[in-house]
Amino acid sequence: MTDSPAEARDYRGTVFLPKTPFPMRGDLPKREPAMLERWARLGLWERLRAQSKGRTPFVLHDGPPYANGNLHIGHALNKILKDVVNRAAQMAGYDANYVPGWDCHGLPIEWKVEEEYRSKGKDKDAVPVLDFRAECRAYATHWLGVQSAEFQRLGVAGDWADRYATMDFPSEATIAGEIGKFLLNGSLYRGLRPVMWSPVEKTALAEAEIEYHDHVSPTLHAKFRLLKAAAEDLVGADVVIWTTTPWTMPGNRAVAYGAEIDYALVHVEGVTETSLLKVGDRLLVALPLLPGFEKDAGIGAHTVKRVLKGAELEGAIAAHPLRGEGYDFDVPLLPGDFVTTEAGTGFVHIAPGHGEDDFNLGRQYGLPIPETVNDDGTFTHHAPGFTGLHVFKAHTAVYDAMRAAGTLAATGKLTHSYPHSWRSKKPVIFRATPQWFIAMDDGNEIRAKARSEIARTRFVPDAGRNRLDSMIAARPDWCISRQRAWGVPIPVFVSKQSGEPLRDPAIIERVVEAFRTEGADAWYKPGAAARFLGPDRDPALYEQVMDIVDVWFESGSTHAFVLPPRGLPFPADLYLEGSDQHRGWFHSSLLESVGTNGVAPFKAVLTHGFVLDEQGRKMSKSMGNVTAPQDVMKQYGADILRLWVMNSDTALDLRIGPEILKQQAELYRRIRNTLRWLLGSVEGFTEAETVPYAELPELERWVLHRVTELDAKIRAASDPDSADRFAWTGVYPEIHNFCATDLSAFYFDIRKDALYCDKSDSLRRRAARTVLDILHRSLCAWLAPVLAFTAEEAWLARFPDENGSVHLLDFPFVPEGWKDVVLAAKWARIRELRGVVTAELEKARAAGTIGSSLQAAPVLAVPAEDAALLTAETWAETCITSDFVLAPAEAPAASFAPAPGNKCARCWRVLPEVGRSAKHPTLCLRCEDAVEALS
Repeated sequence: MTDSPAEARDYRGTVFLPKTPFPMRGDLPKREPAMLERWARLGLWERLRAQSKGRTPFVLHDGPPYANGNLHIGHALNKILKDVVNRAAQMAGYDANYVPGWDCHGLPIEWKVEEEYRSKGKDKDAVPVLDFRAECRAYATHWLGVQSAEFQRLGVAGDWADRYATMDFPSEATIAGEIGKFLLNGSLYRGLRPVMWSPVEKTALAEAEIEYHDHVSPTLHAKFRLLKAAAEDLVGADVVIWTTTPWTMPGNRAVAYGAEIDYALVHVEGVTETSLLKVGDRLLVALPLLPGFEKDAGIGAHTVKRVLKGAELEGAIAAHPLRGEGYDFDVPLLPGDFVTTEAGTGFVHIAPGHGEDDFNLGRQYGLPIPETVNDDGTFTHHAPGFTGLHVFKAHTAVYDAMRAAGTLAATGKLTHSYPHSWRSKKPVIFRATPQWFIAMDDGNEIRAKARSEIARTRFVPDAGRNRLDSMIAARPDWCISRQRAWGVPIPVFVSKQSGEPLRDPAIIERVVEAFRTEGADAWYKPGAAARFLGPDRDPALYEQVMDIVDVWFESGSTHAFVLPPRGLPFPADLYLEGSDQHRGWFHSSLLESVGTNGVAPFKAVLTHGFVLDEQGRKMSKSMGNVTAPQDVMKQYGADILRLWVMNSDTALDLRIGPEILKQQAELYRRIRNTLRWLLGSVEGFTEAETVPYAELPELERWVLHRVTELDAKIRAASDPDSADRFAWTGVYPEIHNFCATDLSAFYFDIRKDALYCDKSDSLRRRAARTVLDILHRSLCAWLAPVLAFTAEEAWLARFPDENGSVHLLDFPFVPEGWKDVVLAAKWARIRELRGVVTAELEKARAAGTIGSSLQAAPVLAVPAEDAALLTAETWAETCITSDFVLAPAEAPAASFAPAPGNKCARCWRVLPEVGRSAKHPTLCLRCEDAVEALS
């Protein structure tokens, strides 16, 4: 007797629906901190190091961020990318130790401490230097702790307990020792030459501490009267120069010309009302630049008396434009290969103390280098008439003095890119001061060795090679001295008699040992000179250098106090920073290591771009377009930030903002839902269910082929020894696409029927669960470097071991035999044809003809070469229909037809066999068999 409709049995309890404790909502802001506590409780980092003993080491040496303020989004990008590289290398079978570090010395911290002094009305210069340094150390210590906690909240794994800092005593000792190496090998010297100087901060600056902004400069056309020249018609004529730095005129000691440039000897016959020139003036100006000068100077009618090559000016002597006002020296005209006709007048006024080209030309011809400017940017007594005036306010006074002297030809303004200090945001000047330099070319041949090392280094992207090489090729000697208090002092003594530095290894050894136990403060303690010079030298005969070393030298030395002392390999496998570090940390590290070791400190250099807002603009608080990582983690969690990094092309500038974060959250949701369905559908799986590869249906074998493709990409990027190492761009978007398109929208969709409704021990169901087991293990491992928290959660949801972690695993082994390009091509064609069918089914659904594809038995007409792709039964399975008809045709085409029969109450397929069973009249035969097996 069959059940009546009113007594129809409810079969929902017999369906194998997914079961998992893994929730749909990530709730990452709450779950992630708990996961961090769990990892700390497990001693996860220590366990990783212990189980990695004996493996090939991989070391990404950390470029130190500055311990000053909360982290910004650029920090997050950098550390997340480093963490992904490290975690992936670890899972690829390496021992990926990572020691995070900090840059702690330098001007920004001094400024902050000085600001606190100013707010309390204290005079910084009245504070004993050791007390001041102690306050700087305390400030850096505070922010180092804050940043460490913020980096760890991002999920960055590392040896946080044994992090490095440039202000640690052993670090300061090593830095002093590295300076000593340059001193002893002869590369370190004290010299007078122009450096970038900040009048506000009263110190020399490195190129990496400079940024360029638009700046309005006053311009000056000045006349130099020729007193002597080979040609008589040139004597008494005025050579006209043009400059954007009128304040450098007191430092002028020569004028440069181009030997091959054509110059015009111009006789002025008419001028405008506002012109500073007079009728009868005879002027020398480069012929190509004459039209522009006529306009700037207000010249009307004029005659070019003749055109001459610059070489004709050899040996000429001019008068300084302020002759008679304390500038009564001759100004020689000298050939300069840097003189061009791109702008100005074709003549360059030479102030040897205020420009690189000027200095080099002055040194070549023995010109004096007057020190006309004080540390604070005011003129010294060597600038008669301007003493005490600040250089940035001097142009009016210079104009007035030259107007009175009759040597002012024209004035103006120019908006141009000008160097500024990146800290104070104020303009800098070129100023010749006595500084300590490391020679690039003398003896040690640092430049040549550095360029040779660049050629051997792998750059990702490769464009970084030429960028760094061109900088090294063109740079001057390295100025490493700074006139500040918070840093490692340059531990050198200079003989007052000879002016030469003492090159004594014993002194360096004493300094290093003292710094190791007392820190660099030892240099400033009473009696330091006698202590370090030793009993055989009289401190009164020596100058103790009180300059500190450039912080770029310090950070460039980190390899020396981080790698060998911790037993880590040198050179490091990888340096990874933003592209601005070609002129910063990459640059200084290369020069420092080549100078002391003869080799680069890295085997590979990887650079990433900057972070911009969604419109591609630079972030600024004033514009309100800043995305703070702390805010993102509060709203979304760290895994969303980590996913954003790895979904981007990090070689380019990245964009971030509210809409982009929403997109990343949606991509994350899809990946999470894939993991959740996987976990639910593989629940209770045991090895006894496993189906051997040879017995798997084609669909399962196709999925495993895709696993081999993704595994290959992950391993290629992860393995530091692979040809495609560190090539992460596109890898995680492809994993997302695999989850969303290949799995969720295709494979899972097709196999839901078998997983939910087949008998528990059916081959098809066991085959699917065999593959789901592999997918769960693979995806958790592949996602672990990026979605560090979510991958752990998804792993523990299936394998709840209180001592376990996905991060203790390697990437799972993927047999080469799973790769099947022929099968992949076949299933690519099947998916194309499936699209033809589903398009027709969508039309029927839109028309209200069907509600579900299971109500259909479509007809697919295919060419002969496609006829044997699948059987009609497998086509029905693949298209998720109840029946299927194959027909011949010249080109693929599909049509809708309703499925004959009744709907099964359990699997919902529409089949003629539904109703034939006496015991289960609402079920199809497959479902009847499954239900009976459960009873």
